[in-house]
Amino acid sequence: MIPAHPLALTERRTLDERHQRALTRYYVDAGAGGVAVGVHTTQFAIRSQGLFRPVLELAAAAVNERLARSPVPRRFALIAGACGDTAQATAEATAAASIGYDAVLLSLGGLADWTDRELLAHCRHVGDILPLFGFYLQPAVGGRPLRWAFWRELAELPSLVAVKIAPFDRYSTIEVVRAIAASGRNDVALYTGNDDSIVADLLTEFRCIHDGQAVRRTIVGGLLGQWAVWTRQAVSLMERIRMARGSDEHIGDLLSSGAALTDANSAIFDAANGFRGCIPGINEILRRNGLLRGIWCLDPSESLSPGQAEEIDRVLASYPDLTDDAFVSEHRDDWLRD
Repeated sequence: MIPAHPLALTERRTLDERHQRALTRYYVDAGAGGVAVGVHTTQFAIRSQGLFRPVLELAAAAVNERLARSPVPRRFALIAGACGDTAQATAEATAAASIGYDAVLLSLGGLADWTDRELLAHCRHVGDILPLFGFYLQPAVGGRPLRWAFWRELAELPSLVAVKIAPFDRYSTIEVVRAIAASGRNDVALYTGNDDSIVADLLTEFRCIHDGQAVRRTIVGGLLGQWAVWTRQAVSLMERIRMARGSDEHIGDLLSSGAALTDANSAIFDAANGFRGCIPGINEILRRNGLLRGIWCLDPSESLSPGQAEEIDRVLASYPDLTDDAFVSEHRDDWLRD
């Protein structure tokens, strides 16, 4: 259960270290199993602003500080986003490794003219530095179609430990699962990034045929921008899903919760406008909770779309059980301390 970590900025669009730390503390205390930093939700422009390493360092320090307070040892994954050509991606993976990150979520966005062979070589170079978290990014935010053969060959890389499946396309989602199943590997964890079908992905047992034998695969968790908000309730939802797997009990209620979550996500991620307001939408929820001072993005033109605030009002009124308002209110002052 891994939230994609947002970026806290001041009104002058400089890094707000106090609120950045508070967000990380929130995710740890909410029960998340890790955080992904330097990804789309963190804003890709941190690279051009010289913030990539400072933001990764802040998150790692806050995680370590919070885990040190726990009376019980706890596993927690630090995932670093990497993007760009091979020189850039390997440099980012090297920086993340030096800070203590566990794996790298590799975006192939912006590489639309690369062949599958070039992409696989690129992944191999990055995976030589840190364990590799493959990433199927939806086309609406810069992804490209990646067919069965690509995922099947990617599974040949020993460095591959997980895949985030986020094409927002059921056909493509199943294709990735089939490809990993066909590799014979059962040590590659599958994560959903499909914000429009979170619960359905996590409840589904995918049944594939490999060498004439039935193979069953499940999506074991999520690495999601949606989980950057209402994280405590997301952890609770994940526990309910785990309990329901292999049983018919509560499936109907969970699917209803899934529909509510998808509706809420449509407002937060600005689905009506091609997801243009997705980062400001996440920031707006966190601003209303007092975990951010504003919804500012590094790109001054990036803000809520017309009507998006009203849509957020609607889903907050419709689904109060999805929110973390009480939990955040109880702990916010502690998270915001210097």
